[in-house]
Amino acid sequence: MAEEGSREEKDEALFDASEGGKARARKLSPERRREIAQRAAESRWDNTIPRATYTGAIIIGERRIECAVLPDGTRVLSQGTVMAALDRATKSGVRRNADTPRRAPFLNANNLDTFTPEGLHSDLEPIRYRLPNQRFISTGYRAETLPKVLEVYLAARQAGVLQDSQLGAAQAAEVLMRSFAQVGITALVDEATGYQEVRARDELQQLLSTYVSEMFRPWVAVFPNEFFRELYRLYGWDYKEGKTKHPQYIGKFINDHIYKHLPEPVLGELQRLNPRRDSGHRARKHHQHLTVDTGIEHLDKQIVTVVTLLQVSDDIDQFRQLFDRRFPHQSPRQALRVVASDTQGVLTDFIDDWLDTDKSDD
Repeated sequence: MAEEGSREEKDEALFDASEGGKARARKLSPERRREIAQRAAESRWDNTIPRATYTGAIIIGERRIECAVLPDGTRVLSQGTVMAALDRATKSGVRRNADTPRRAPFLNANNLDTFTPEGLHSDLEPIRYRLPNQRFISTGYRAETLPKVLEVYLAARQAGVLQDSQLGAAQAAEVLMRSFAQVGITALVDEATGYQEVRARDELQQLLSTYVSEMFRPWVAVFPNEFFRELYRLYGWDYKEGKTKHPQYIGKFINDHIYKHLPEPVLGELQRLNPRRDSGHRARKHHQHLTVDTGIEHLDKQIVTVVTLLQVSDDIDQFRQLFDRRFPHQSPRQALRVVASDTQGVLTDFIDDWLDTDKSDD
C-alpha cells in the first residue's frame, strides 16, 4: 500500500522554505507554529514512530480503506481513505477556536456532537505511523472505532439534522455498516493485510503456552482409582486395587475421552514433547507436561465428567452413548460402528481389537 503524506504535513514541511509559507506562518498563533515545527521535526528525526508490519486495503464496492497492523498488533485505518470512503472532503468540518481540542476530521462538525457517544472522541486519538519504505508519517485511527463513527452518521440522519453535504456520508456509512455486520472490522483488516496467518500462529502459541509446559513436573497420580475401577467394571475385567499396569487399550481410551477433549492442538503438542521411544513407550505421562493452573485444571474436570458417565452406565455401550451425547463428535471409532451396526455387531469385536493395538499414553 502506498500512501502519500497528508497535504497538511507537506505544507508544514515546506512553509519554512518559501515566502508564502513565511507569510502563512506569521498569520498562525504561536501555539500553532510550535505545533507545526514540532511535527516537522518529528517527521525528519523521530525514529519512535512505529512502522507498520502489515499493510493492505479493505475493498467494499467502490470504496477503498487503507489499513495497517502495527508491531504491537494495533489495527489502524488511514485517515485520508476513511474520509474518502465517507464521501467527505479532506478539509471538511468546522473551524473551532484555539481552545477547542482537535477532533477526528470525520466527526469535526457541530451537528454531530449530540449523537457522538461519550468517550468516542478520546477513542479517536490519532495514531501516527509509517508505512514500509515510506518517509512521510501517516495518520490513522484504531480500526474498531470506525463502526462507532458510522453509527453517529446514521443516528444523525434518522434525526433529520444532517446538512445536504453530509447526506452522502450517511449513505456511505450505511453501506459500510452493512458490510461490517457480516464480517468484523478487525477480521477485515487482518485479511486485507495478511496478518491473520501470524495472528493464528500467535494465538495458537499463546494457547499452548497456557496449557503445556516444555518442562515436566514430577509424576503424581491424576487419574483416581475410581476411573480405572469403573472402566474395568464396564469391560468385565478383574480390577485389583493399587494396580498400575493396565491393558494397552486404557491409553487409547484416555486419549479418545480425555486428552482429545482439551483444546484441539494440546494433544499434538504433548505428543511432540513426549514422543515414543524405540521401545514404543513414552518416557513420561502426558499430564506431566500440563500446566498446573490451566492444563491440569481442565484435565481434572474432564476426568470427573468421564468418571461420572462411567458410574451411571451399565455397560460400555451405554457409556459410549452417554459420552457421545455429552461430547457430540463423530470419532473414527463411532464412524466405524455405524457401519458395524448394519451387520448385527459382527464387526464390533474386530473394530475393538484393531483400535486397541495402540500403545498406552496414560
